[in-house]
Amino acid sequence: MKKISNSQNNIVFALCSFLSRIRSNDLKVWLFAPIGIILLCVSCAKQKDYFPQDLPEQSVSLVRFDTALLGTSDAQSLLVDYPQFAPFFFTNVLGLPADDLSALDTLLNEFRTDTLYDLHLAHAKVRELYADVTSIEGELSYAMPRYQWLFPEQKVPDLYLYVSGFNAAIVFAEDIVAIGADMYLGSDFELYDQVVHRYQQYTMRPECMAADVVCAMLYRSVPYTFDKSRLLERILHQGKVMFILSRLFPHLPEHEVIGYSAEQWAWCEEYEYAVWLHMMDARDLYSHDPLTINGYTNEAPFTSAVSQDSPGRLGTWIGWRIVESYMRQHPEATIQSLLAIDNAQLLLAESRYDGQ
Repeated sequence: MKKISNSQNNIVFALCSFLSRIRSNDLKVWLFAPIGIILLCVSCAKQKDYFPQDLPEQSVSLVRFDTALLGTSDAQSLLVDYPQFAPFFFTNVLGLPADDLSALDTLLNEFRTDTLYDLHLAHAKVRELYADVTSIEGELSYAMPRYQWLFPEQKVPDLYLYVSGFNAAIVFAEDIVAIGADMYLGSDFELYDQVVHRYQQYTMRPECMAADVVCAMLYRSVPYTFDKSRLLERILHQGKVMFILSRLFPHLPEHEVIGYSAEQWAWCEEYEYAVWLHMMDARDLYSHDPLTINGYTNEAPFTSAVSQDSPGRLGTWIGWRIVESYMRQHPEATIQSLLAIDNAQLLLAESRYDGQ
């Protein structure tokens, strides 16, 4: 089978994708405050809901293009039954003109039965894992009304499940977000070592799918309000996204928001102060250098500027901690007011974040 290209235009990879730990910076609070009050305050801070209680319910259903694609439908039938997505899929994912029906039928047959790249194993796993998508639809049904309340100008897209040939996790078409089910087959799926790096496989689980979708949507919706492009501005923009994502999925474990394992999250907490001191002492926080910025924020096995023992994207994690600190210091703040902040230095100062 002809290998599918990984460099298609218009494809957006979702990398994506809760609730930060509350800590006191004043030892005397821990020594003298009644324990019950402390626990109540911590609970309230972590459970604060920034959304109206009377939001209308919105049931989200995944369009099962994957089932049709792996079934017996020919190219013409797919184009007729899925007129919005099928042409985009054929052109931008498979790299073929959607009007070449003969070529499409040939490719579809090869794609479904492929043994050269063992795609048939992935397809079988998709059928097994995604025979029932009720839980994923439930997560999205909770998050989407809140997303639309935050961004009323954004239309909630139609959500499609498809099979990409290990080509893309999330793709955007007009009014459509499509999810590559074969990119979420479990971190131990036997073929992943051949197509992605080991450090990327932790988030390639069904449990990550719903949050990845919304994370990708947030990165397209959350405005970059800052007038500078230093590392500080980048991590605070990403911190805003992580903060909102954590509130859209309040029951997801906090380390899953950013795509860390529990062990990686624990490392960040243990060395948070040292990481913050390093970013300040090395002046990395105010760097305009793309290599420095990307080193702290891009997906990687570790954050090279800090330690080979660290997880990647430590800058994103620190940005989220700063935003969390700001929202704790300003209980009157809303998500809308947070999004409107355009002065990164002011946000940092008013967060009173010091890495501890």
